[in-house]
Amino acid sequence: MDRRSRSAYVARARVLKALAHPTRLYFVERLADGPLCVCELARGIEAEGPTISRHLALLKSAGIVSDEKRGTKIFYTLRTPCVLRFLDCLTAVVIQSAKEQLATVR
Repeated sequence: MDRRSRSAYVARARVLKALAHPTRLYFVERLADGPLCVCELARGIEAEGPTISRHLALLKSAGIVSDEKRGTKIFYTLRTPCVLRFLDCLTAVVIQSAKEQLATVR
């Protein structure tokens, strides 16, 4: 693997690492319908403010989301909505794997 290829793989791995947490996956899926403020994203998860901020900062640094301050609130938007197709693919992998495991148990 040459230096250029390695850099591309490292960049991709960085994005995958940013997605590799249930809370961050939840945030990405919630943002599928449009921008949400931090308070809206925080609903439905059990985490403190600083933890939520760290998750969102990681998604932002990976280029998955962007933020915009509106008054006293910060709204997040999917910067790369195509990531949702990738999540659909992950779901298909999980379902297929579960089917295969179930078939071996029977």
